[in-house]
Amino acid sequence: MRSTALIVALLFAPAAGAAYKCVDERGLTHVGDTPPSGCANVVMYEMTTNGHILRRIEPTPTPEQLRVLEEQQRRKREADKLAAEQKRKDSALLATFASEKEFDTARERNIEPLNGRIRSAQDRIKAVDERLAKIDEEMEFYKAGGKKKNAKPAEVPHNLVTEQERLRQEKQTLAANIVATQKEIQAQRDRFDADKKRWVELKAGRAGDAAAKPATIPVAGK
Repeated sequence: MRSTALIVALLFAPAAGAAYKCVDERGLTHVGDTPPSGCANVVMYEMTTNGHILRRIEPTPTPEQLRVLEEQQRRKREADKLAAEQKRKDSALLATFASEKEFDTARERNIEPLNGRIRSAQDRIKAVDERLAKIDEEMEFYKAGGKKKNAKPAEVPHNLVTEQERLRQEKQTLAANIVATQKEIQAQRDRFDADKKRWVELKAGRAGDAAAKPATIPVAGK
């Protein structure tokens, strides 16, 4: 234990005959056998008697400087993480597609189920409209008093009113789903276009900052 402590002390002990020197914030030079108090906030050098620099000693950072340093380190970690993720995506992009045409094929393969969803919704809306038209006819029949001439209007059955309201709500939901699906299709097209552009740049060796041009398409069926 004593020998270990002695080695550590020797490693961190100042060199024999060394001096400490710095230039403070006002431009004044401070020199001393021990670190001068005027060097607390500036870079200080440990030097031999003949002027050879042994080491550079950074000043103790202030709380604000520590905060800035931590923020810089945090941003660097995030940038490194994004760069690593982009590199992974770029590698997957190059390994997945062999030509620009394959992007178009994959895009249409991903979009087709969405188009099918829209067609199904449109077919259902057509059926709902047909049923609503029949309900309207039935309601008019009751309001006209039935088949008897000059008859008083009859009360419309509750089940017809309930069904009419349900079908109207269903139609609104179907229409909203169609709009949402159309937006999803456009988003798919945009992602495939962005990835194809990225792929072309990678193939041509013109890819810029990796984090600035992400490749995001989940490729189905590959």
